[in-house]
Amino acid sequence: MKLIALILGLVLERLATRILHLRELRWFDRYFDAAIASLKGVPAWLLYPGVVAALFVPVVPVLWASFYLASTSMALEWTEPMAVVLWSLPYVVFAVLVLFFSLGPQDLGSEVYEYCTAVDADDAETAERVLTSLCEVEHSGTSDIEAVEEAIFVQATNRIFGVVFWFIAFGPVGAWLFRASDLFRRRLAYRAERNAEAIDEPLAAIENVHGLLVWLPARLAILGYAFSGSFDDALNCWRSYEKKSDLPFHRSNDEVVACVGKAAMTGFLEEIPNSSAAARNAMRLVHRTLFFWVTVIGVMTISGRVV
Repeated sequence: MKLIALILGLVLERLATRILHLRELRWFDRYFDAAIASLKGVPAWLLYPGVVAALFVPVVPVLWASFYLASTSMALEWTEPMAVVLWSLPYVVFAVLVLFFSLGPQDLGSEVYEYCTAVDADDAETAERVLTSLCEVEHSGTSDIEAVEEAIFVQATNRIFGVVFWFIAFGPVGAWLFRASDLFRRRLAYRAERNAEAIDEPLAAIENVHGLLVWLPARLAILGYAFSGSFDDALNCWRSYEKKSDLPFHRSNDEVVACVGKAAMTGFLEEIPNSSAAARNAMRLVHRTLFFWVTVIGVMTISGRVV
């Protein structure tokens, strides 16, 4: 069922472009602001439990609904096998909707297309706005090739691969937990730009928690880039990065993903010294890697290793 829900969720994301603004979940900002206020000034030993508790609260409804639908389906499997199909359908629909709202908060492909269109049309204002959204910081350069490539690979982990990994691992609950951690991180980063000293410790705590959730899907995304692009260049870059990096293992996710992603594009994509072409090439590699992931998940499902 997870494979079916995953494919339907990814297809829905591509088709429902007009309602993608609903996935930004702005109404969660008030909750996260309240959580931030409650975390200010708490003792260090309570900070991480507080962050985990703040993440767990929005996950509770999804956990309850998922458990209820799954347990009902399992109970019917023993008493009324024919009814399992009918009760499996609501769970699949529920999983698809949760996955759809967990992917994002904006469609990465649409943003990259908007950026490329703006660069090609010399629309500096739009290009800067989209690049700022991708980089999550103010960015004045519209033709920064390295910045746009790195941002695409980093956002692919936060918006796509991290969600898919935790969805396969723990179903809708895993996908929604990952999205909640990313939304919390984004909100804290936004608040920190305006008053960094007041929320410096909570920001570090949520970045570490989110970094732990990102670590494994980031490494699996790297393997996907290697198999979907230049394998030797990607692995050589990965090895050299790990040797020289002195960052904690959960804080190096963005850097290593960006480094290996750019290396994987060597040799199989046309290299043009233009940020628009670089963005399209990076997004093409992300799509190839996502297809590779779905293929592997499909094989694992057929072999009985994924339920």
